[in-house]
Amino acid sequence: MTTATGTWTKVGVVGDLTPGEGRTYVVAGSQVAVFLLADGTLRATAAVCPHRGGPLADGQIDGAVVVCPLHQYAFSLDTGICADNVGAVAVFPARVVADAIEIGVPGA
Repeated sequence: MTTATGTWTKVGVVGDLTPGEGRTYVVAGSQVAVFLLADGTLRATAAVCPHRGGPLADGQIDGAVVVCPLHQYAFSLDTGICADNVGAVAVFPARVVADAIEIGVPGA
């Protein structure tokens, strides 16, 4: 499946996710954290916090941010930016197609 900017990669099924929690998948050789929000939409970011390598999929979702479980840095689920200036995480397009979770891989 190809998009205008890359390829969509199937990583699992939406039934594997719990609203308000994340799960890590490997996409194109990188770890990606996928989050199912309370409204049923998906968000996907790099799975590793740039500060100390914390597992972002294990972090708490608070509105439009994921909070790293190690040092409580909050990263925007839409932009990947952290207001505390510890670095940003990559964000990826994510969607559900016929119950399958798909992640957009830029330039693939």
